[in-house]
Amino acid sequence: MNTALAIFLLTVCMSNNDDQLLFDGKTLNHWEIIDYDGHGDVYVADSTIFINRGKVISGIRWTADFPVTNYEVSLYARRVEGNDFFCGLTFPVKDSFLTLVLGGWGGSLSGLSCIDGADAANNITQTNFYFGKGWWWAVRLRVTDEKIEAWVEQEKFVDFTIGGSKLSLRSEVESSVPFGITTYQTTGAIRDIRLHIPGK
Repeated sequence: MNTALAIFLLTVCMSNNDDQLLFDGKTLNHWEIIDYDGHGDVYVADSTIFINRGKVISGIRWTADFPVTNYEVSLYARRVEGNDFFCGLTFPVKDSFLTLVLGGWGGSLSGLSCIDGADAANNITQTNFYFGKGWWWAVRLRVTDEKIEAWVEQEKFVDFTIGGSKLSLRSEVESSVPFGITTYQTTGAIRDIRLHIPGK
């Protein structure tokens, strides 16, 4: 099966008629490039958002309304070059925020930042996943009042019950709220960003 067909079939499987497309494949409409010091260029090409490697962090944030609980986000992400996280997905959880980190701390570490003050390298959601370069990965995030779950392809790698935990962000990504995508000294590519609200 060729790559284009595989991506098409995965898109069909992930999509739902009620999904809201957060990226039209042509423009950065409703997205703002975050003015990080020394950030890389951000542009659209081939129905893809490219977030180029910057001095430290580069990224974009959603400027329209976004739910705070009981929602799902799906997208495809690819590391183009670099060895740190190529998709840091900052998202709301009721009155708090978290970041889902993919491929940080040298290229493979993933998880949620921050839980009870500990980032993804130091809390119970820490896991390692080899992403490499050049491959598209199907990513899905589910947020409810009780839990946060995340998948890469069909593999669930985050299954976190919130309970009484304190949720927060690392200071570096606070400007990406309410919903944003960042990279760290790495070029990332993002496409087919969808928001799904069950029952809506």
